[in-house]
Amino acid sequence: MDRSLRQCVDDLQATGQLVQVDARIDANLEAAEIQRRLFRAGGPAVLFRRVVGCQFPMLCNLFGTMDRMRFLFRHALRRLERLVALQIDPADLMRRPRLYWKTPWAALLTRPRKVRTGPVLAHETTLNRLPQLKSWPDDGGAYVTLPQVYTEDPDRPGFARSNLGMYRVQISGGRYEPNQAGLHYQLHRGIAAHHAAALRRGESLPVNVFVGGPPAMTFAAVMPMPEGMSELMLAGVLGGHRVPMIGRDGRLPIWAEADFCIVGRIDPQKPLKPEGPFGDHLGYYSLQHDFPVLQVERVYHRADAIWPFTVVGRPPQEDTMFGRFIHELVGPVISKHVPGVREVHAVDAAGVHPLLLAVGSERYVPYESPRCPRELLTEANALLGHGQMSLAKYLWIAAHEDDPTLSAQDVPGFLRHVLERVDWRRDLHFQTCTTIDTLDYTGGRLNEGSKLAIAAAGPRMRTLPTACDRVALPEASGFRRPKVLLPGVLVIEGPTVVGSTVPAEAISQFCSRYNRHDALCEFPLIVVVDDSDFSTKTLENFLWTTFTRSNPASDVFGIEAFCEDKHWGCFGSLVIDARRKPHHAPPLVEDPAVTRRVDALAAPGGPLHGMI
Repeated sequence: MDRSLRQCVDDLQATGQLVQVDARIDANLEAAEIQRRLFRAGGPAVLFRRVVGCQFPMLCNLFGTMDRMRFLFRHALRRLERLVALQIDPADLMRRPRLYWKTPWAALLTRPRKVRTGPVLAHETTLNRLPQLKSWPDDGGAYVTLPQVYTEDPDRPGFARSNLGMYRVQISGGRYEPNQAGLHYQLHRGIAAHHAAALRRGESLPVNVFVGGPPAMTFAAVMPMPEGMSELMLAGVLGGHRVPMIGRDGRLPIWAEADFCIVGRIDPQKPLKPEGPFGDHLGYYSLQHDFPVLQVERVYHRADAIWPFTVVGRPPQEDTMFGRFIHELVGPVISKHVPGVREVHAVDAAGVHPLLLAVGSERYVPYESPRCPRELLTEANALLGHGQMSLAKYLWIAAHEDDPTLSAQDVPGFLRHVLERVDWRRDLHFQTCTTIDTLDYTGGRLNEGSKLAIAAAGPRMRTLPTACDRVALPEASGFRRPKVLLPGVLVIEGPTVVGSTVPAEAISQFCSRYNRHDALCEFPLIVVVDDSDFSTKTLENFLWTTFTRSNPASDVFGIEAFCEDKHWGCFGSLVIDARRKPHHAPPLVEDPAVTRRVDALAAPGGPLHGMI
């Protein structure tokens, strides 16, 4: 296995998976647009050797394809699969011991080892000399896009309960002083418990930010490990050796193999500072908000340091590959952690957290006929209380017993299955005034919004229409251009929400014009958008628009809606208002001047011709 990022680069280049570029590349917007195009084209990893105003080369698209992901971890996959398999069925070890005889050795790799020094300590620099990557025109500065943020539990320091996470680290712009960085961590992240313990003790929280190094640590930083289990364990298994950590008396250990290490601490006496705005994985800007400040003490780097980076934006992006790889590795484990659940799919095209699909089981009353959601509701509540899945905004869950071939990975097939069976009078389950993804602004306030679980089980209730020629829209109402994207799904262009307009009024009036017997209600799901052409051009556009631009409690309506015993439902179609609202964050748009520069680099004779 590669013991440095430089060795990894050489390995990829030798196998034709990496290209080195000698043309001068600007870290301000240009590098990011190149990365986005490389990913869309399924291109190679690229090492930019000459970065404007910076001594360090920059590496992008390292994780850009599933084939490259599997290649990077090819020596470790079998070990990890065996360890995961033991979590699913430990009895398998007794039945087929010859397949697992190396597993104890793999377990030894999970223990980090203390060393006295390492390559990362070779040189020192400052934050302003690091690559100042800016990805989108309105970003608030530069930030580290592939950080590995390391902390330990102040109450129980040591490797065992350490946390390695990927949290946004702003290194320039805003109100930050030269020795300060912004540390943006979201809900349900491991660093939060460590920070809370430090605040309770009245102490600073030491933080080390590693950048680069062998890819195993980068992947470990994004892996959703069980609470209390260190990501260093996974990094050891993936890397094929115990993670070497430089022990320092009274100070946080440093990963010896990193390319860079930013050493600092969060001082409880220092005020929070505004961080951002930055383009995020929902495809919008996460706006400026107060977050902890990292007081930077040292910035170390190895002699041959390489700065890896990625771009965060509307999916799919490079981080999509992380999600797919995680699903390959640990997808089978979900049934152990949430009994009855066979499969889950956080839909990347919808921004990951806004839409979660799940296949569950209905075993509570096997004699009940017709079947209706019982156990599914238990499983839905469990999913919405489990780790990062608890950030799901819309959860659609269906019973395996109704179709044993049903897969949550087949999004159109899954939606069709649910819409054929769902009973809007019974199967809508809201959670209001609750927490949602930090980056999701549909609820109107940071970290606040609502959730909707849709649980469908039983026989088909309807045949889904595929044409809307019988649908009549009210004249002069602003609702027009109906289009069918999927069977049973009608997308309608609605009046633009401007200024002080109350969005709910237009949708409520629209719903009041119809009853359950109208042709419109043959479509169980109606989505109102700003541009029906855009929203129906691709399935990805529909998913992104519908689920990133709506908050269930305020944007879900129904034809012949009712509320009985505090349960809300409707007799006719369910209507989702997915128009942009004044409180939503702006979407991400590229800079035309930068686009022209990148076009020139990609033209015949240019250094990127044939790659993007």
